[in-house]
Amino acid sequence: MHRFLSYLLMLALMGPTLAQAEKITIAAAADLKFAMDEVIATFSKTHPGNEVSAVYGSSGNFQTQIRNGAPYDLYFSADINYPRALVSDGLAASAVKPYAVGRIVIWSASQDARQMTLGDLAAPSITRIAIANPQHAPYGKRAEEALKASGLWDKIQSKLVFGENVGQAAQYVSTGNAQVGIIALSLAVSPALSSKGGYALVPDTLHGPLEQGYVITKRAASNPLAKQFADYLGSPAARSVMVRYGFVLPGDAIAR
Repeated sequence: MHRFLSYLLMLALMGPTLAQAEKITIAAAADLKFAMDEVIATFSKTHPGNEVSAVYGSSGNFQTQIRNGAPYDLYFSADINYPRALVSDGLAASAVKPYAVGRIVIWSASQDARQMTLGDLAAPSITRIAIANPQHAPYGKRAEEALKASGLWDKIQSKLVFGENVGQAAQYVSTGNAQVGIIALSLAVSPALSSKGGYALVPDTLHGPLEQGYVITKRAASNPLAKQFADYLGSPAARSVMVRYGFVLPGDAIAR
């Protein structure tokens, strides 16, 4: 009986905590996969009892899904213009906040890409090159821009294999379905990929900036956890994770 009463007391004490627990789902660009997983893990240590989950994919597709009522509370886009459009259309509960500038790289798991340039992709020995779909994936759009600026698009277009997002493009290269890929630096330096191959930065002068931004969606207007997580992105702990994955933070200079 004493043990049962203790159990009831414990439930009573936990009741308010359970009632206050919040849950958020983040729609995040695929380049954030490894960095965001770490940020969520460190955030969760200081916010026990709350639930933060992330879904990764194409920024353009996520914007369309949010417009159609998808249940996302925060939206982290690899192109800041996507969340800006949501704000303009009254579908966000916050202003757009820039969180990083991304970089694209040439990466391969089957050959040494560290000394490669875009011009090397025209070699006959390279027959399959993976990039994200330029129609809705910002990293794919920037890859297309860089290839066109280099005069290579028409030469290598028949070799291109399009991933739904930059994460899938990286997967194609990692599994051997493509020999080389133009992917996000943040993925190339991740433990999952850095152990498989090297990379070479694509000059950012060849493409538009990958300025990235996020918003709290209209759905999460009254969810305090969404605001807390957004604020956490500015903390030293979160910033150090982003820098470690190769992101340039707002106000910092891009190292060429």
